[in-house]
Amino acid sequence: MHVALLRTPNVQDHVALAEIEWCGELMIAASAADGERLSPDRIDEVLNVRAERPTAPRHPGTSRSPRRRDSCGE
Repeated sequence: MHVALLRTPNVQDHVALAEIEWCGELMIAASAADGERLSPDRIDEVLNVRAERPTAPRHPGTSRSPRRRDSCGE
């Protein structure tokens, strides 16, 4: 019996590898955190980013800003 081997080039998705690394760093930071969640500032610190958070306009008649959905759909 002869089994044909499939040969594929060694392809790396650098974006996916970076995202996996960031997830790992966030998990490590979350496991070391005192609270239940990481603050947005702590997440930015772990990922070594500086977030520009514009002030959201307020809804008329309320004191709250509209809720923004993040890229994860939460």
